[in-house]
Amino acid sequence: MGLFRFANPHYLYLLAALPLLAVLFLYAARNRRKRLERFSESKLLHELAPAVSTRRVRNKFILFLCAAALLIVAAARPQFGSKLKEQTRKGIEIMLAVDVSNSMLAEDFEPNRLERSKYAINRLLEGMQEDKVGLIVFAGDAYVQLPITADYVTARNFTRQISTDMVSRQGTAIGAAIDLAASSFSSESEGSRALIIITDGENHEDDAVAAARAAAEKGITLYTIGIGTPEGAPIKIGNDYLRDEKGEMVVSKLDEQTLESIALLSGGAYIRSNNKSIGLDEIIEKINRTEKREFKTMAFDEFNEQYQYLTAVALLLLIGEWLMLPHKNPLLARFNLFKNANNEE
Repeated sequence: MGLFRFANPHYLYLLAALPLLAVLFLYAARNRRKRLERFSESKLLHELAPAVSTRRVRNKFILFLCAAALLIVAAARPQFGSKLKEQTRKGIEIMLAVDVSNSMLAEDFEPNRLERSKYAINRLLEGMQEDKVGLIVFAGDAYVQLPITADYVTARNFTRQISTDMVSRQGTAIGAAIDLAASSFSSESEGSRALIIITDGENHEDDAVAAARAAAEKGITLYTIGIGTPEGAPIKIGNDYLRDEKGEMVVSKLDEQTLESIALLSGGAYIRSNNKSIGLDEIIEKINRTEKREFKTMAFDEFNEQYQYLTAVALLLLIGEWLMLPHKNPLLARFNLFKNANNEE
């Protein structure tokens, strides 16, 4: 079938309004029923107003709600990739290593260090055109979240899923992340490889400097971003703050010395984040001045639109909603159609 995507995914946010409409409808229906019961007991209501059909009103609303949902999804333009084509690009391979240890939940950056990092990575990916990118997450261990790819849509989706739950063993193994990244680049990217590490720098697990030296020998340029403040901030997990064995609140502080050493070993750069900029834009500017290599990649060149099918179904539902009267049809009532034990339609 091929790659599935939405050409205009921002329209999908409108789906959040549909549950609100349902709540408003139920509230209005409840008030309407209470007003009717003021004039008559529920047993006499059917005799006094035989044409009233609450079921029809409800069914009309359900049809309308389903049609609205389909039209919103149609506006987002669902598409299936139908044709793969080999493309030649000239760029570099960038591996992003993101610290997901609990210290990244410190709130010296709003809403916290990790969420600000994810936001910055998404912005970076939105502006990429020629380069390849991959994602590594690390805490006490390191894992490849996304192998090197030129599919930026998939990369953004994987970025949104990054959380501190991804790595069970706590810690900050920067060295393990560097070693894993060094073995994750493709063979055709030799001479055009960059590793960007986003962390608070509190490395307690391994020798990150030795790992950086080994990566530099393989031609990998390392860039480090220190996110956090030297004075630090408490770590909020759920509704409580992390405490040590003595019950004292743990404060996570930025360790710049390690990050500066790592960057200098490979001719890269270290940047301290601030509340205005994480530092990715500045690093990308430096990376863009480096030598780029040509590489081939497979990408979907044609996409088949699917919105017309959803629109057709939605229109049929709207026609059905329009044809369905909000009250009982006297012509059909004589044939006792759609009646149940409670004598309702």
